[in-house]
Amino acid sequence: MVVVGSQWGDEGKGKIVDYLAEEAHVVVRFQGGNNAGHSVKVGEELYKLHHLPSGILRSDKLAIIGNGVVIDPGVLLEEIDGLAKRGKSASNLRISDRAHVIMPYHRLLDGAEEQLRKGGRVGTTGRGIGPAYSDKAARLGIRMGELVDEDLLAEKLSFLVPLKNKMLHVFGSEATVDEEKTLEEFRQYGRALKPLVTDTGAIVDEALSKGNRVLFEGAQGTMLDIDHGTYPFVTSSTTVSCNAASGAGASPSALDEVIGVTKAYTTRVGEGPFPTELSGDLQECIAEKGGEFGTTTGRSRRCGWLDMVVLRYAHTLNGFTGLAMTKLDVLGGLDEVKVCTHYEIDGKKLTRFPSDLRILDKCVPVYESLEGWEDLDSARLESVLKGGFDSLPQNLRNYVRFVEKESGVRAALLGLGRRRNELLDLRKKRW
Repeated sequence: MVVVGSQWGDEGKGKIVDYLAEEAHVVVRFQGGNNAGHSVKVGEELYKLHHLPSGILRSDKLAIIGNGVVIDPGVLLEEIDGLAKRGKSASNLRISDRAHVIMPYHRLLDGAEEQLRKGGRVGTTGRGIGPAYSDKAARLGIRMGELVDEDLLAEKLSFLVPLKNKMLHVFGSEATVDEEKTLEEFRQYGRALKPLVTDTGAIVDEALSKGNRVLFEGAQGTMLDIDHGTYPFVTSSTTVSCNAASGAGASPSALDEVIGVTKAYTTRVGEGPFPTELSGDLQECIAEKGGEFGTTTGRSRRCGWLDMVVLRYAHTLNGFTGLAMTKLDVLGGLDEVKVCTHYEIDGKKLTRFPSDLRILDKCVPVYESLEGWEDLDSARLESVLKGGFDSLPQNLRNYVRFVEKESGVRAALLGLGRRRNELLDLRKKRW
């Protein structure tokens, strides 16, 4: 099973993965870096994960960071240490020896490149993810298997550090990377992580061959995909479901189900087009109630109505077998809830998301208005979780059915609160 975001990220994938991980044997993160952030609330404990797969919180599951991920080893070790301080072990973690390493020069180059863009900035997190993927494609990267080989690491850095310092100079940056200090720092990281680094593709293959359930976890959303998103305001990796196989070292035939995670509304962080974006008091109300601040960056998220043009487009790319609709509770209490059904441009109806951002800028969202529903207090929520879909307020049920009809995908899970257990499972059959 694959879990991917259907919007611009921040849809609540971490919570959905954590929930579905109960039924899985192995959870594999297959793309992205520590520019992603997943929040999972277990009881009153809130865990904010960046590198670690959300399945890490279930100690009886094997959690894997796949080859498609780029890893900042210092950040990863801090995250592992943070879990340990809260009584959570990462002994169930395995890291692909083919995953690429984010180096200090990647972070410096990330900032320098963004400065040079001036008015054309894409709003990166500045964590070096883009330059790390660039080095991967240019065959200049350092992989985790090389990080844990001290002699090979020294050999590679003797070439790469001078090269990257020259690039920083060309970019107008006064920053430089010290080769000796970098080598010593990353040797320490390699020693600490070496017991966890292995051929994870072999682990995934063995699990699948035994009939074990493998859950593939995406990071950013579909609309941030390097090929299919709102380029250039995208991330640096392929975020759609087909990359789960490549990013985890598995066969595409292993991808039997695809759960698309969508908020009941839409958000995005950073720069880039956003057709249904709201402003004023309503935007602030949704942002405040929904806690719309980035897990990784803390940046405020831009909020807007649910966009069915985006959701249908995401379905064509991912082949959703079910939707996980999150944060339905955030829209509770509104008199009216709107959904964008299509765009209009020069008086013509547009139902396919355009690749040309100049066209997208001219698109006017066309909305369908639905009646809002009341807030679910704790007593009503408990009743709903026991009674099922028919126990939901009628207008909330109408909203879910409307989204199903417009998207062509049945709802599989409904998020009615922030906690792990505040999910309504509509699947006819457990995985």
